[in-house]
Amino acid sequence: MSVGRPNETLLRQQLAQACQRIWQRGWVANHDGNGSVRLSRERILCTPTAVSKADITPTNLLILGSGGRVLSGEGRPFSELALHIAYYQARPDVQVVLHCHSPYATALGLTGTDLGQPRLPEAVVSLGPFVPTVPLASPGQDAVHAIVPYLAAHDVLLLVGNGVLAVGDSVEQAYLRLELVEHLCRIEAASRQFGQPGELPASMVSGLLKARQRAGLGPEARGLIPPADAAAIGRQAGTERNGQDASALQALVRREVARVIKGG
Repeated sequence: MSVGRPNETLLRQQLAQACQRIWQRGWVANHDGNGSVRLSRERILCTPTAVSKADITPTNLLILGSGGRVLSGEGRPFSELALHIAYYQARPDVQVVLHCHSPYATALGLTGTDLGQPRLPEAVVSLGPFVPTVPLASPGQDAVHAIVPYLAAHDVLLLVGNGVLAVGDSVEQAYLRLELVEHLCRIEAASRQFGQPGELPASMVSGLLKARQRAGLGPEARGLIPPADAAAIGRQAGTERNGQDASALQALVRREVARVIKGG
């Protein structure tokens, strides 16, 4: 028997718990960070703006409708909602988006350096063949346009000057991806004190990606992109190869962002 998605009550509990765990881990400060869950095609459950993640509860979350209009809850949606909408528009498999400023991942992003291919075999299965860093962009539509070329192939993005964005088909999966990428960035920082860390052999990576696909992880397992192109897309995001697809998605996201702004 197939198991359906959790009901709204449980999703509220899960999102609130994830926010509190993010705060407890020291991955946010002040009003940093945000999270959302896709409830349906036209409804999103999300954190309100200007509230510490320590204070997020199941009852103070918002439900948004078309154009970012608040359907229930008090307060306003966070200003980076358009980044979440971009993922939802690009990836039917994505049900949850979480964003935080975990210190090591944020620090690596500030250097403009890609985390690149995970150094640990298990991480390739969990995160894919390449974890990119999105170039610095101003908040708003510029930030949305900056991430668009990366959305199809990647479940985690380092954002220069803006922490980490992770997605999943559940709150737990998105949270664990935040946790894993922070762990990998700490290992990367430590290993560079002793020398240049090596990459996994290509033959090993190929086998790990097959295991990833068998486990139903990542967009390639859902037939959204060819498995052989997953790493290449990460390295070539923003190049001419992806230009047409990126432009089309940017146009779609631009319309949706305009709806959110008007609705907000």
